[in-house]
Amino acid sequence: MATDSNKFQAIISHCKEYGFVFPGSEIYEGQQAVYDYGQWGSELKKNIKDYWWESMTRMHENIVGIDAAIFMHPTTWKASGHVDNFNDPMIDNKDSKKRYRVDHLIEGFAEEKLAAGDEISAKKLLEAMNAFLAADNFTELKKLIDDNKIKCNISKTCNWTDVRQFNLMFSTEFGATTSANEEDNKVYLRPETAQGIFVNFLNVQKTGRMKIPFGIAQIGKAFRNEIVARQFIFRMREFEQMEMQFFIRPGTQKQWYEFWKEERMKWHLSLGITEEKYRFHDHIKLAHYADAACDIEYDFPFGFKEVEGIHSRTNFDLKNHQEFSKKKMQYFDNEIDEATGKPFGNYIPFVVETSIGLDRMFLLTICQSYKEEDLSSAEKQDSRVVLKFSPKLAPMKLAVLPLVKKDGLPEIARKIIDECKASFRCFYEEKDTIGKRYRRMDAIGTPFCITVDYQTKEDNTVTIRYRDSMLQERIPINNILSLVQNAIK
Repeated sequence: MATDSNKFQAIISHCKEYGFVFPGSEIYEGQQAVYDYGQWGSELKKNIKDYWWESMTRMHENIVGIDAAIFMHPTTWKASGHVDNFNDPMIDNKDSKKRYRVDHLIEGFAEEKLAAGDEISAKKLLEAMNAFLAADNFTELKKLIDDNKIKCNISKTCNWTDVRQFNLMFSTEFGATTSANEEDNKVYLRPETAQGIFVNFLNVQKTGRMKIPFGIAQIGKAFRNEIVARQFIFRMREFEQMEMQFFIRPGTQKQWYEFWKEERMKWHLSLGITEEKYRFHDHIKLAHYADAACDIEYDFPFGFKEVEGIHSRTNFDLKNHQEFSKKKMQYFDNEIDEATGKPFGNYIPFVVETSIGLDRMFLLTICQSYKEEDLSSAEKQDSRVVLKFSPKLAPMKLAVLPLVKKDGLPEIARKIIDECKASFRCFYEEKDTIGKRYRRMDAIGTPFCITVDYQTKEDNTVTIRYRDSMLQERIPINNILSLVQNAIK
């Protein structure tokens, strides 16, 4: 597993320096695993959201979107299994008092073995870990850590507690006063957006007159009390999900599971990313609600990691919500079953879920786009850092740069922006040399730069510079709008 920690650190620094991601509450020394998106990061994030939303709700006639509340009735999480099952096995080092997720601790040790060339031991270690995790065998997991003398990163000792479960949900209270029974007021910050879709299944189906198969999509915040938050924005306590629950007839889940695996991979590849950067990873231990599950993993600088999950959730969620709420969550299917010649009738639908982490997709996009290029020639040393975003995702689509701040050139540049800004995000800058301005636009990933110069006043043409190739050509001002629009479709 080859990793590039130097490149990853450079990406993190670039994100802060150029307004993509800032440490949360930085003036107060920050909050671990909490980040703020800056001016260009928020634009990139919005563009990723829009691209996903449109691909789901516009390109599929049988998928609609909702926006459910973050706070839900606490019984929701009992029905979903999160109260009893949303746990991670944890272990504490008695000397450093640092808590680790067991799988992360063992995986980190396996990566060290792999880096040292001991591939066989690393593989055996991970296979044993996966088997013990699947069996919830915490005794053997602890023994695995002890037998391999896995040390704490801080104390460098092997003085470990027993392995135990830790629930990842944040809880708070409703109301201005505390009840004698605290459980009466207890609510949770949702750990996933899916349940907001499930509890609204019948509302959407009836008001939208939806026929199975159909999907409900949602983008929203979720919260998990991650003990081991790491790798920048890859694993955070507050994050955003883009999820779609696809409701289907029981017995058809396998074919729809395969359909959505293929469909979601097509979406990733549509952004111009090569297939070698992706792989499917089937789950060894299935979640309590699933009969099949896999991840789409991307090759980050720190190795292949999950970006999106595709899960066949059976009818677990709707069935449990029906049981706990005492409200029917059934669908009447009047389509004719060829086997019986009769309508399929009432049933609780099965579900195939696609769930992608927006923050992880953001990080993927940055990692894929970040390039350090040596532009040195015999005459001089030169280099640039460029973000080669797909134009449809780039925070800024077009920069318009007057060559000088006089002689009417700024006025022409402003007029170009006025004609384009209703269609896409534009940027105006007149400070510094044109070369320095180009470099700044490269660093935030702007695909097109327009230079307004003295020739513009003579023939109504401008110089367009293409970010990726750095090639320049003259085009009529009237062609700018359509050129950029065609590139960002």
